[in-house]
Amino acid sequence: MLAKRAYKKWPFPFLHPLLISPLAIILLITAANVPAAEYLEGSKWISHLLGPATVAFAIPIYKHMHLLKKYLRNIILSITTGTLVAIFSSFALSLFMHLSPDLIVSILPRSITTPIAIEVSKEIGGLPALTTVFVIFTGVIGGIIGPSAIKWLSITSPVARGLALGMGAHGVGTNKAREYGEQEATFSTLAMILAAWITMFWGNSLIPLMTRIIPQM
Repeated sequence: MLAKRAYKKWPFPFLHPLLISPLAIILLITAANVPAAEYLEGSKWISHLLGPATVAFAIPIYKHMHLLKKYLRNIILSITTGTLVAIFSSFALSLFMHLSPDLIVSILPRSITTPIAIEVSKEIGGLPALTTVFVIFTGVIGGIIGPSAIKWLSITSPVARGLALGMGAHGVGTNKAREYGEQEATFSTLAMILAAWITMFWGNSLIPLMTRIIPQM
């Protein structure tokens, strides 16, 4: 609550609750000498709420179904391209940095919202905790760079701005999209949800093929 109030008063990217809250928790459990396993056991009921949160994504899809139908071709093409760019860029960067196979697999689903990223990470043999960290960093960095990129590229279309922010920075991007207007926020929400669905498809098809070649490199 304090992080949200601080960010609302001083909207500086590094004061975002997604950064401040985890850091505060880390400091607290470290100072109190609480083992990680004990913390995870105690917080598992909060983690279980990610399930209902994922199901709740159906609500904005239903609410904005008319916009989804109107721009369906543009949305599907751009978000499919965005998910592929996210996966291949993560894979290439990971190989360039000579990361371990576990880290590479955990990074691949970084460009989607946390509840779905965790499930994809589990399915492909990644480490969900690490995936969550990469998702948060992707969202925060995307939220910082996104508005500047939109301004630099002179993007004025509400559809394009919303899709770019939702695909590039998921939840954080959607919050940024609200600052532009209702249409941007709507398309950012749609982008975030559809990116998650499409990445789930890649998680059962493309990503397993990519992970098979990791040990050979």
